[in-house]
Amino acid sequence: MNPLILKTKDLYKEYLTDKKRVIKALSGISLEVHSNDFLCILGPSGCGKSTLLRIFAGLEESSGGTISYKNKPLTSSTHEIGMVFQEYSLLPWRTVIGNVSLGLEFLGRKKSERIDSALKYLRLVGLEDYAHSYPYELSGGMQQRVAIARSLANDPEILLMDEPFGALDAHTRILLQKELLRIWNKNRKTVLFVTHSVDEAIYLADRILVMSAGPGQILEEITVDMERPRKRSDPEYGHLTTRILEMLDSQIKQ
Repeated sequence: MNPLILKTKDLYKEYLTDKKRVIKALSGISLEVHSNDFLCILGPSGCGKSTLLRIFAGLEESSGGTISYKNKPLTSSTHEIGMVFQEYSLLPWRTVIGNVSLGLEFLGRKKSERIDSALKYLRLVGLEDYAHSYPYELSGGMQQRVAIARSLANDPEILLMDEPFGALDAHTRILLQKELLRIWNKNRKTVLFVTHSVDEAIYLADRILVMSAGPGQILEEITVDMERPRKRSDPEYGHLTTRILEMLDSQIKQ
């Protein structure tokens, strides 16, 4: 088994509204993530999936429990943990290569190093020919590939992905799922991927965390023991889909 890279114990998150009401977003989240894992986090709307990723990214603080990264407490953001959002979040006034090299610019890397690294990852996502284009000149799927390249250019140990294909049409979404697995097979980053789609989780993940309705808890951790590339026509694929959908249906009916 690969080394343990991220661990949480009894993690929880609460919000205090303007009317002093406590909203519980996450409760008792304990999980272990190993290097090179592809982990999908699946659950109903409002279960705290995105909140969990934002805590890992250092964009929010937990209310309690512990988080460790490489066996040390994770108390703030680090460039070793990158994040891709559902919105492409590209700067419209910068070219594609300018967007991809942005994080390296913040890190103070030399211009030549930034350009070389940006081009490397644009080649990886198949967009080297669009290096000097602007975001508005690209399709939604291409813009999301630029966002992925930008995160990879910072060379993170962990890549957090918050429903990155959620706004795309079905065909483009399937194409980018295949593209993401190709990229993952090449660089073997550790990926935590939030999705609402049972199909997407089964197609992508080594393991799936199925979460309850809010406050989010882990209902079950499922190992997807199917060889890649996975075929949606595989009876095992269908059986696992049915099993997870029944778990999620039970949460909606509560």
